[in-house]
Amino acid sequence: MTDTPLEPKTAQELGETPEHSPLKALQDVRERVIAEMGKVIVGQDAILEHLFVALLARGHVLLEGVPGVAKTLMVKTLGHVIQADFKRIQFTPDLMPSDIQGTNVFDFQHQKFHLTRGPIFTDLCLADEINRAPAKTQSALLEAMEERTVSIDGQRHDLGPLFMVCATQNPVESEGTYPLPEAQLDRFLLKVKVPYPTAEEEDEILHKFDRGFDPHDIAAAGVQPILTAADIERMRVLAQESVHAEASMVSYIRRVVHATRQSPSLLLGGGPRASINLLKCAKVVAALRGRDFITPDDVKFMAYPVLRHRLILEPEVEIDGITTEEVIGQILATVEVPR
Repeated sequence: MTDTPLEPKTAQELGETPEHSPLKALQDVRERVIAEMGKVIVGQDAILEHLFVALLARGHVLLEGVPGVAKTLMVKTLGHVIQADFKRIQFTPDLMPSDIQGTNVFDFQHQKFHLTRGPIFTDLCLADEINRAPAKTQSALLEAMEERTVSIDGQRHDLGPLFMVCATQNPVESEGTYPLPEAQLDRFLLKVKVPYPTAEEEDEILHKFDRGFDPHDIAAAGVQPILTAADIERMRVLAQESVHAEASMVSYIRRVVHATRQSPSLLLGGGPRASINLLKCAKVVAALRGRDFITPDDVKFMAYPVLRHRLILEPEVEIDGITTEEVIGQILATVEVPR
């Protein structure tokens, strides 16, 4: 599997947007959000856009990358830009579900129980090194991610409308980790790989720190909050209701996902949820480009993060060193694009 298309590295590679699109205001917001986050995060524009797409598509993101590539900083910066409540949970082998969800505590003074809420009750929840906790603790996130509610002692508690889980994991270290089950992986809308910066980007990072940049003080870097929860909700509605998919594009998305089920390189392909999520994300991308229709490039831009964690390679293919990205690239190169 050679000569497969590479995943887009920047949003600008996808082409220009019609200047007078009715969704031009949404495109301007995308550019402002990425520009504000760019005051802290050097490069990685496509990754920043994937995070913003997941937010508008009401999804969750799994960030995979080695330590020190600013995964946590990306999420914190996004939270600052959208004025969201941010909480971080460090997953460890001894972490219990109640440490995430909270628990009912008896108040002797008033002779009744009251709920002490855990860190899951937030807008933007960073599940750091999620694969270091056992399955019982990981499963504490499942209801919250799927239903946006938390059940404690038989009572259901609603989470906020902005609620989003951004989990991180190290792709290299496996000692002391618990692989995420397929059911939980499928709860993530996107799996985004965070690479090392380029040489030029790393030079710029070093210059920032030389000039006194403090990653723990995002506001001092000049990052401005520009959106509210109400703004996000309006953008979500606009992206889903104003962007329409032609029958040929719906068929194209279905054929891309269906091809993963027929690929001889894959033991498991994407299911209907993968098709639905790819459509939702393509619509958001189109809206962020200022268009009311989706294109094959929108689908290709989101195919990698939507599909990569839903596919399982055949063992002999994996032994040969072929990656999921190569298989997705081959499928995108072979499935006929609608004209």
